[in-house]
Amino acid sequence: MTSNDPAAAQPTTLRVGSATSHGKTILIGEHAVVYGVPALVLPVTDVRVTATATPLAPDAGHALESSVHTGPLDTAPAAVLPTVTAVTATLRHLAETGTPQAADARFHVRVDSQVPTARGMGSSAAVAAAVTAAVADALGVQLDDETHHVLIQECERIAHGRPSGLDARGVVADAPVWFEEGRIGPVAVTGAFTFVVADTGVPGHTREAVAAVRARHDRAPEEVDAVVDRIGALARRARATLVDGDAQGLGATMDSAHELLAALDVSSDDLDRLVGAARSADALGAKLTGGGRGGCVLALATDGGHATRIAAALREAGATATWTTRIGDRA
Repeated sequence: MTSNDPAAAQPTTLRVGSATSHGKTILIGEHAVVYGVPALVLPVTDVRVTATATPLAPDAGHALESSVHTGPLDTAPAAVLPTVTAVTATLRHLAETGTPQAADARFHVRVDSQVPTARGMGSSAAVAAAVTAAVADALGVQLDDETHHVLIQECERIAHGRPSGLDARGVVADAPVWFEEGRIGPVAVTGAFTFVVADTGVPGHTREAVAAVRARHDRAPEEVDAVVDRIGALARRARATLVDGDAQGLGATMDSAHELLAALDVSSDDLDRLVGAARSADALGAKLTGGGRGGCVLALATDGGHATRIAAALREAGATATWTTRIGDRA
């Protein structure tokens, strides 16, 4: 944990720091969450980001090694500015809160990410989560949850402007998260639920989709508010199905959510095709997940074997990648 205790100001020997995070997906609540409606977020723990921070000489400059940029941090392109912020914001915070060595520390930061970008899986937040924690670890500091969240959000503001905080919470959670008006809460899960995430291969257009829904809300507020309220009701129903262990009920809720998101015009032919393929493979339910107009779909399977069959059907229908994630009892 970070600390303001003067004892924390004792000299620290720099070490190689490391940290991991993972992807996330939205079970129910995308778009509606912008209007204060709750959302259910699932961790996708099989899709990970690993960051390492290796100390450099004090007179060296920070360096980054990633799939987007390898070289000095101060010459990094705008695309990795959130990652640059993850390094500089963490060092600034530590220097101000009892770790003065952070002011002069220099690092070679390596990022290895399996989380695809622009797919609604929280790529930028996952990278920020891993990098901030790795830099802190290199200075012998474990960030407390709220400090970690604040630092991730600082990076997310660079990436997305006005992030809700949903991604920042989801990429560090190891269980489903209930997200409502910026606050999170635990979700009790009875039994086991197995999901397949499938990538259309088409980048999502979250900003465009959010702006389109906002414009539609400006034109017809009562119509959009009614859809948003129904999505909120589905989120609450989905939470109840997890508590009750009702996979059939959750699947039906997912199907209903997809139809409402399609009514908001944030689906696409690619998403609808994969949703249809999942249902043809007897998925209990399937829907788009994330901002839409590209990105990923989420399907609910009965078990691991069924998830394998659904994944195969999705790839045959054009999915470029699939992942499986499980919540609840794993025995």
